[in-house]
Amino acid sequence: MRLRRRKRTEESAWRAVRRCVVFFTTICVVPVLLVLIVTTDTYMRPMKQTSFLRPQFEHVEHLPSNLRNLSAVEKRLEKRRLHLEKACKYLGLNVPGNDSLHKPNPWEFLVDNKHHLVWCNVFKAASTSWMYNFNILAGYSPKFLKKSKVVPLSLARQKYPRPSLQSLRKAFNNSVSFLITRHPLERLLSAYRDKLQFALPHTHHRKLGNEIIVKYRPKFKHQKGLKSEKWPTFPEFVFYLLDCVKQGQPLDMHWTPITDFCTPCMFDFDIIAHTETLQEDQQYIIKKAHLEGLVEPQWRNAGHGATARQIRKYYSQLSRSQILQLYHIYRYDFELFNYSLKGYLELGKPDEDPSALLAAITLKDFPQNKDNPMPRLYR
Repeated sequence: MRLRRRKRTEESAWRAVRRCVVFFTTICVVPVLLVLIVTTDTYMRPMKQTSFLRPQFEHVEHLPSNLRNLSAVEKRLEKRRLHLEKACKYLGLNVPGNDSLHKPNPWEFLVDNKHHLVWCNVFKAASTSWMYNFNILAGYSPKFLKKSKVVPLSLARQKYPRPSLQSLRKAFNNSVSFLITRHPLERLLSAYRDKLQFALPHTHHRKLGNEIIVKYRPKFKHQKGLKSEKWPTFPEFVFYLLDCVKQGQPLDMHWTPITDFCTPCMFDFDIIAHTETLQEDQQYIIKKAHLEGLVEPQWRNAGHGATARQIRKYYSQLSRSQILQLYHIYRYDFELFNYSLKGYLELGKPDEDPSALLAAITLKDFPQNKDNPMPRLYR
């Protein structure tokens, strides 16, 4: 009898111990397990792909579509601005100096003090469109601009004279400032086609084209049917351009690197627009500057067919070493505005002489002319 009572007492004690263990386990372990489950689920759950064009919003279904797009564009433009700032600092282009890259160049800026708008005019990067917009803001009517035979830039300069550096700095403080960029090699091709291949008779560029033919066509005399071409071919133009840079000669404004043209590291631009996203970027500029109802997003002077569709045709005529040398000329444009050589180098023809490709890969600096200093390509 006593043995049974002892067993019952021991069993009761063990049950009490087990209950205590279960109780403390529930209090201490279960919450930890719940936290682990939740956090593990968060990390293991597939992440949604986020792009600049379609960012993720909280309660996105309640936002109007135009507000969603505006917010996305704003994020994209801010990312470009920050990239430019970091690249300028990394490359040392934000330090003032005496050469063309480190000395602010106000020459091609247009300043509209009435509408608080500042723009650096980059030729072959929607320049015709925004020259038209600035002329509209200056008071010229669309009818007048359509009939006028005066060059749009000349009309604009009558209303927007070239600013001094001091006045430009002042305008930056209370204006919306913007710059429109384009892929360097697409811009170069657009300039070639517009100014040389389709040059108008008796113009400066028709004369330049004839000079290029005389000097460089003998290099291609083995090619059939070339003599019938009345304009320089794209390879002939590239030979001319590379020689200009090697000899330290100033480049035509239509294919001068944007970095040299607008010195973007010397100014604090609000907006870096790209022609690749021009429609949305223009809408943002117009809204930011409160120009709704005054100007509209557009890309005038599309020219002789979309350049982007012609890239394979023209760049497949070059060797890979030539394309690499072009990259070196526009290297800062590539890096500051986050463009890539991908898709272009593959189009080039393999070099017959491997040493030519090696020389292009290891290229450092072209010689410089003391009177016309060109950008140092590597520092």
